[in-house]
Amino acid sequence: MSGVGAEAAALHAHLGGGITTVCRCWSVARRDGVVLGFTDHDEGIAFDGVEFRANSGLTAKALVQSTGLAVDNTEALGALMSEAITEDDILAGRYDGAEVRAWMVNWAAPGARLMLFCGSIGEVSRSGGAFEAELRGLTETLNQPQGRVYQPQCSAVLGDGMCRFDLSSTGYSTEVAVEKVEGGRVFTFAGMAEFDQRWFERGRLSVLTGAARGLVGLVKNDRLTNANRVVELWEQLPAQIDEGDVIRLEAGCDKRGETCRLKFDNFLNFRGFPHIPGEDWLMSYPKATTDNSGGQRKGEFLLRLVAGGFED
Repeated sequence: MSGVGAEAAALHAHLGGGITTVCRCWSVARRDGVVLGFTDHDEGIAFDGVEFRANSGLTAKALVQSTGLAVDNTEALGALMSEAITEDDILAGRYDGAEVRAWMVNWAAPGARLMLFCGSIGEVSRSGGAFEAELRGLTETLNQPQGRVYQPQCSAVLGDGMCRFDLSSTGYSTEVAVEKVEGGRVFTFAGMAEFDQRWFERGRLSVLTGAARGLVGLVKNDRLTNANRVVELWEQLPAQIDEGDVIRLEAGCDKRGETCRLKFDNFLNFRGFPHIPGEDWLMSYPKATTDNSGGQRKGEFLLRLVAGGFED
């Protein structure tokens, strides 16, 4: 067994001694900042600031590892326990994409350990009061599409590293208390007329307090009706939303160059290609009865440039 660092060397020396006192430990770091520790030892263990709890109902199958770019994977099995992993948290998606690390540890001297696995939680299934979670290795991210797509719409996510727009700017977000909610999907607020019609459409709704704290929903519709504002999500939030819970609404973007320029004044960071010829240009053909000098196409192209914010 090989490893890097004094911890792995200490474990290697311990395993070479003939009599071993080893166990396995797992840590689960959720995206909301909660970190849970589990071990198959009969007593709790602590290292790296994490308490690894015994008898937590979590075990793991054999780890499948290979060389090259194949994805390392395994599975974690466990019982739904109120003091550790709850069914409500799984339903709310709090474990989706959580970071998982697994170690072989000398429980008599936790400083002697070796990390066996580092990855994230994939698909989670539940049945009979238990759960089964697929664990995916770091090479899973290599399965994601890379590169840019040449299309008129922007490929960035509003506020990310490519867009660079600051959503904390005045007028682009607001924090309000829930006044009325239907089915965890339709929110009604009195007032909020300071924001234009459909201002939050295609934006995000983040829950800041309450049982659904940390959950995020995408806004489908944002309408002003009489003295009320109605915000509808694409999907119901998978946790209880109560009146008085505080949420954050962020302005939405429809990915068009005109919206980027006029609504956000951020066209310099626009990641689309608004001037790329459309299908009508690609499928056009010369006609004997029309002017084929290119004058009409030149005029249309200039109009596109002006609409996108360029005049030269």
